[in-house]
Amino acid sequence: MSQKGRVLVAMSGGVDSSVAAVLLREQGYEVIGITMKTWDYTSSGGRSGKEVGCCTLESMNDARSIALKHDFTHFIVDIRQEFGDWVIDKFTSEYLQGRTPNPCVLCNTHIKWAALLRRADDLKCDFIATGHYAQMRFDETLQRHVLMKGLDTNKDQSYALWGLPQHHLARSIFPLGTYTKPEIRQMAADYGLLRVADKPDSYEICFVPDNDYRRFLRDRVPGLKENVEGGSFVLSDGTVVGQHQGYPFYTIGQRHGLGLAMGEPIYVTHIDADTNTITVGPKEELMKQQLTAKQLNLVKYPDLKEERPVIAKVRYKDPGGPGIAWQSGDDEITVAFASPRKAITPGQSVVIYEGEDLLGGGWIQTVGEPAEI
Repeated sequence: MSQKGRVLVAMSGGVDSSVAAVLLREQGYEVIGITMKTWDYTSSGGRSGKEVGCCTLESMNDARSIALKHDFTHFIVDIRQEFGDWVIDKFTSEYLQGRTPNPCVLCNTHIKWAALLRRADDLKCDFIATGHYAQMRFDETLQRHVLMKGLDTNKDQSYALWGLPQHHLARSIFPLGTYTKPEIRQMAADYGLLRVADKPDSYEICFVPDNDYRRFLRDRVPGLKENVEGGSFVLSDGTVVGQHQGYPFYTIGQRHGLGLAMGEPIYVTHIDADTNTITVGPKEELMKQQLTAKQLNLVKYPDLKEERPVIAKVRYKDPGGPGIAWQSGDDEITVAFASPRKAITPGQSVVIYEGEDLLGGGWIQTVGEPAEI
């Protein structure tokens, strides 16, 4: 074993994870690559007509060829059952409860890291590594592993990693955290990884390759369309203004595809699964200033009993807004923003930062004004 230790690298066949593996090899680690098959077209449907994502034969072959070229071992493991039980089932059930899920966070928290660490133990690996754009340090004073934003603000993926507990972070390496995406593409070319150097990033949900979650839900839940179509669009005062195709097929903040002519832009502001009712209204009714979140994972500090000034993000591409956060229960935080934020959505993650450091996160439960929560 090398002096730096043995590391199991999650390789999707994309440019980021490929460079991560080769970079660690160059830095003196003993690298083992692993590609995890999480889903297939047979079960998820929606073939997009092109090979995309991390579970295609092409991607697996790209990962394996890179391992062969750079002289390290590579494995492919089938975790479709683990992935489906945790991620796809949760994804479906959240929409059926009128919420908007975040499958990437679920996957990282419950599947990817746990699956990697189990295989790492089997292969006597000291560490695991991924191609995420994030940084980490160990704080000697706090005696905690602290996640930080990636250097490339356009690619920072710390938001999707808030659920990782300390014992997982202790064995994790993020080799791309101090690089920008253009630098990684150049490194791929320099390393001779020509098959992946210019491979485009994938932005769709990996198990919904056509990016049509409504089609996915209809295919996965027999009779769903017939059971939910014909519910009411209502205004905040209860006035019925139309009929919709079914509450699971809409998201908070949605404007297009409503089929309503109201004389002004109208947005989805609330979804009630129990009554199959969707509340719509003008943009100002989307603006909320406070939220609560549960199923917490606190990263930098062991608790947040005292109010702290934070920057809070309520979706991946959200630049974040200033506010204060505090632990309002054993498994609950409250975040109060300095000014109203648009389309805070139950089911999504709120992630709070102190400068570049990730304090923690949770799943958004309730949204409203300070007096309402």
